[in-house]
Amino acid sequence: MVGLSGLLGAVLLVRHGDRLEFFQDPQTYTPTETYLTPLGATQEYQLGTFLRAQYLDPSSPSFIDGVSSDAANVNQIYVRADAGGGGSVILNSVAGLLQGLYPATTESNITLANGTNIVGPLGGYQYIPVHSVEPTLVPTLNSWTSCPAFDAHVASFYSSPSFQEKAQEALHFLDNLIPYVGNRSTNFTNMIYDYINVQYVHNQTFYHEIPPNYPRMAFGYASFHEDGVFTDANLNGIGNVAARTLLPVLFADITNIIDETTDLKVSLTGMSYKPFISLFKALQATMNGAEIFGIVDYAAAVALEIREESCGPVRVNVRFKNGTNDIFHPVKIFGQDNIAVYELIDRLSWSTINTTQEWCQACGQTTSVLSCSSYAT
Repeated sequence: MVGLSGLLGAVLLVRHGDRLEFFQDPQTYTPTETYLTPLGATQEYQLGTFLRAQYLDPSSPSFIDGVSSDAANVNQIYVRADAGGGGSVILNSVAGLLQGLYPATTESNITLANGTNIVGPLGGYQYIPVHSVEPTLVPTLNSWTSCPAFDAHVASFYSSPSFQEKAQEALHFLDNLIPYVGNRSTNFTNMIYDYINVQYVHNQTFYHEIPPNYPRMAFGYASFHEDGVFTDANLNGIGNVAARTLLPVLFADITNIIDETTDLKVSLTGMSYKPFISLFKALQATMNGAEIFGIVDYAAAVALEIREESCGPVRVNVRFKNGTNDIFHPVKIFGQDNIAVYELIDRLSWSTINTTQEWCQACGQTTSVLSCSSYAT
């Protein structure tokens, strides 16, 4: 492709911010509702400010060519957020992020027919549409729930030699946790890292009583646990279902950014930590020579940057920021610093789940969930 070198656009994947305690069934990963905290909202606002400095500041080397940097052009940005899982947490996190990405500006105004100029409330607050992804309608961002084949994968992982070995290794640590977690189960299948983390952040008594290395140890075991649940030995295995339903959306976003007949410059998807694990596995992602592994931090972000070179195909490079106190790091995918768009799609498209019908079939789901009953054979 001939033309000036530059950044055509960015596909951004972001995790929600700090929230209250959250429980999900360790067998089916059916979740309970939880709520974003003021800390979580601040983390997301800071992430939005960071992304603004990267992609919307004309002085940045990563400035997106032709993007509207102050008053948002809603045709240039598409935002979606997982509306399942923890309930409103991800939707509210995305709302906080957008305040940092496109802060209030007096350019957010309109002149009426009588000549009156109206600036939006709060100094020109910008209302950017957020498309909620409802798991009862489409499986895109919550494809592991209500999926019998995934439940069988989880059970198989729990009975595997690697899991049993790690559970035996963790046994002494989990027994030592009992005084700090009340009557909660310390079975390794449950791995109560979330409770420990929430209490360590928000409960002053807990913070001072628990040994300081215990939250870190709990995180390490939880990362092993979740990595085994949300990956698979085979790219098209059901353990990778989170990536397999996400990838078609990312491919469509990338293609629309490249397409000169559309205005899209930025797509932003708010989601839980689970698709990050599965996506890194699918991309064979490494950072500083090591595989990216385990649970990503609150307000983590992955950027797929779409670059047009002066000659040659449009290419994608990936960067990863693991939480508020981190910076963007370059990520290699398939052992490469960057990859041609259509090579990326060719490498992965054979494994993707593109429709609800395909999801129903991959999951062995034949009940009324997502109208799977209409696809039963």
